[in-house]
This record gives sequence, C-alpha cells and structure tokens, in this order.
Amino acid sequence: MSPLELPADDRRPALDYPLYETDLHRLIVWFAHFVLKPFMRMEVSGLENLPVTGAAVVVANHLVMLDVIPVQLALPRMVFFMGKAELFQLAPVHWLFRQMGGFPVYRGEHDTWAIKHARKILQSGQIVAMFPEGTRSRGKGLALAKPGAARLALEANCPVVVLSINGVQDLFIKFPARVKVIIAPPIIPAAHAHPLALTDRIMFAMAANLPEDLRGVYAEKAKGFE
Repeated sequence: MSPLELPADDRRPALDYPLYETDLHRLIVWFAHFVLKPFMRMEVSGLENLPVTGAAVVVANHLVMLDVIPVQLALPRMVFFMGKAELFQLAPVHWLFRQMGGFPVYRGEHDTWAIKHARKILQSGQIVAMFPEGTRSRGKGLALAKPGAARLALEANCPVVVLSINGVQDLFIKFPARVKVIIAPPIIPAAHAHPLALTDRIMFAMAANLPEDLRGVYAEKAKGFE
C-alpha cells in the first residue's frame, strides 16, 4: 500500500489531541495487561533508565505491527506515538488513537503538522515514541534508520531512551509468547551533535541489546566509532 498523500483539507489542526494521560488510556492499559496475560510473558529490564518525569524520545526496533504493545506496557508512563496516516482513516478509530496518545503522520511527505505536534508533546514534558527504521523489519534485522527521532531530541534538548524488543513477533503464534524488552541507559545528546551521528549512537545501542540475527546493518561498528 502506497503512503497517503497529505490532504488539501487537513482536519488535524481542528481536532483535540490530549497532551496528558486520559482516563481511557489508563483503563485500556490496565485491561491489556489483564487480557494479554495468557498470551504474553513480558520481561522488562533497565526500567530505572526511564526518566520518571520530563520529556524524552523513546525509540525502539520495529519487528511487527504489534510493537507498540510492549513499548506501552513495558513503561509506567504514557507513550505518545506517531502512526502512519492510513491507520487513522476511520473517525472512531482516529478518536480512539487520539485518546491513547496516537497522532497521524503522512509518510514520504514533509509533514509539518506532525513534527510540530511531536514538539508540543515534548514541550508538555511527555514521551514521544518512534521507530527510527520507519517500517517493519519482519525479523530480518535492523534496517538503516532515519534521523527524525534524533533531530527531535536535539531540538527539544531531551534524552533518548532506547528500547530493544524481541519476541513480540511470536505473539498469538506461540503460547505464551516470551517478549523481552531491554531499556538502555538514556543517551543525552550533545548540544551540537549531528542528527546522523546521534542516530548511529541510538541504533548501535539498540543493536547491542538484540540477538545477533536481529542486529542487521548495525551488527558491527565501524573502526574508531564511539
């Protein structure tokens, strides 16, 4: 499916996107923990690396469509996330995603509204979650990442929290699926860091906590890379 084009009558500026944790979000996260318990055994390590308060950009590898589930369930704070615009086409679904912290981005475009909204979330002291690969790897290993998450963290002067996820690809296939989430120590961007250099730091930190077969293009650091 080709990415949707940015519509001429973009309605997003007129809609309400909460910048706080909604009651519905609390209810659905609680319900998801309960409902998924027979299907998923989740092991989370490094939780102390997540800032208790304040803005942060959370990044994770993107194996399958369901990756957002362990990202949110592993973290005790609400996660706001970009989702491809194709997922927001039905009004009731769009409303539900808004209540859950989701907001649409038109991929392949310079989506100014989505970038501004992500900045607004960080300015409110919340978490924005992104998948730097931009698309699912489907177990083929990490793909070359895009610098959007790094650029956002640099602009907001906030830490990057790197999640490495494995096992969610087995959800509803193996019973129970054993999902492992490792949270690396936060990366504090240097004031004048280049987004591409920061992206490499992020992705090598992510790869280090993944099995070798999921490290993809970040399996080996270039000589002299720090």
